[in-house]
Amino acid sequence: MKLSKLLERLDYTIISGPKDPDIADITNDSRKVGEDSLFFCIRGAVSDGHAYAGQAAQSKAAALIVEEPVDVPDTVTVVRVGNTRLAMAVIASAWYGYPADTLKVIGVTGTKGKTTTVYMIKALLEKAGYKAGLIGTIETIIGDVHIPSANTTPESLLIQSYFARMLEEGCTVCVMEVSSQALKLDRTAGFTFEYGLFTNLSPDHIGQNEHASFEEYMECKSRLFRQCRTGIFNLDDRNLEGIMKGHTCAVETFGSDPGADLRASDETLISGPGWLGVQYHISGKRTMDIRLDMPGLFNVYNSLGAIAVCRHFDVTDQQIKETMGSFKVKGRIEMVKVSDRFTLMIDYAHNAVALESLLSTLREYEPKRLVCLFGCGGNRSKLRRFEMGEVSGKMADLTIITSDNPRYEKPEDIIQDILTGISKTDGKYVTIPDRREAIAWAIHHAEDGDVIVLAGKGHEDYQEIEGKKYPMDERVIISDILKQDAQQG
Repeated sequence: MKLSKLLERLDYTIISGPKDPDIADITNDSRKVGEDSLFFCIRGAVSDGHAYAGQAAQSKAAALIVEEPVDVPDTVTVVRVGNTRLAMAVIASAWYGYPADTLKVIGVTGTKGKTTTVYMIKALLEKAGYKAGLIGTIETIIGDVHIPSANTTPESLLIQSYFARMLEEGCTVCVMEVSSQALKLDRTAGFTFEYGLFTNLSPDHIGQNEHASFEEYMECKSRLFRQCRTGIFNLDDRNLEGIMKGHTCAVETFGSDPGADLRASDETLISGPGWLGVQYHISGKRTMDIRLDMPGLFNVYNSLGAIAVCRHFDVTDQQIKETMGSFKVKGRIEMVKVSDRFTLMIDYAHNAVALESLLSTLREYEPKRLVCLFGCGGNRSKLRRFEMGEVSGKMADLTIITSDNPRYEKPEDIIQDILTGISKTDGKYVTIPDRREAIAWAIHHAEDGDVIVLAGKGHEDYQEIEGKKYPMDERVIISDILKQDAQQG
């Protein structure tokens, strides 16, 4: 492809070299530069791509995208732009033939609920006959292919390649999680979202390598609504004004506020043998009753936001009701039916804030006992261990302390740190280092009316020990335990 074609939607200046070379590949990884490649000099947290310009030239790169002068031979075309990350996103879009000009892309941003909401949207669309791709924290889904994710929102080169693959697979829609970091680093630049959805906002991701302040975090989230045609907002969120600041999109709203376009009311917690859920009434631009076999009033917002998006795709009331009545997301308050006597679920909560939120939600169902099984990751902050131990000790009736991903630490040492936190409380606990044994113990010692949550692993299907990942899917473990119990009579 000619360089000029890749640059057609950019402001740029050619500093030196041939004016319009042929480009055989595009990359921001100097190790992958080959003959006639285009190399993006990206400033990262650890290294600056400009320092590898000479190496790229030696590897016979045809062109470099830079923000500052670089010392390379005149045989290499040097293109100067104001922002190489932004340029990379725009060029990636051009390289793959502007797939998002054809694909309807739905972006979901917010502090909580993104993962659940994107899966809800995908399920609703597919119920209505659409073929939809998904990009998110857990995985990317393209047709029957599931690709594990390294980031909530991948780099722009990968996003655009996924879009192109989705079109090849016959997808007409893509729903994706859009993180604040992705918006900050222009990973989602180079195209326009058909719909942008805002779930909620609370302080998170504030730190040296993420956002300097809550205000910056909020401003980054708000950028989605200057890059979408229609924005769909949670009208109940207290930070809505900041999120909507400077928006350029058409506006729709959802929530319990009487002024919302899609309104929820009569929210009620419901339960039955081995399951927990919630039901509510929708009024406004749609009218119906919804039942979710997922616990927590916050899932009213997740489902209401998903419905607010999907009503634009002519999803019927019946399709919505059927989808929501059977919906679940792997590792997100995922109930696994074991017995009518008690409820067991798997959740990804792996820090104190998430664990406290989860246990608070489950407390609202007034279980006979709330049992929390968890461990903490090795080679991570000890403070997290202290905090999670204290939270579980205060909020659970029984804590089962076990292993998570010990990595290069001994599980017993990690457990000892958790005990430091739980010892500040009067909470009852047992320690069972082997996670499989701990899960079996939880099932075999369950009492009528218990709610048991296996926290920390969620969607993960491995356990990391000494640098190696071993298969460990809690759903498989539970199934094996039940089969063994049946064989033993």
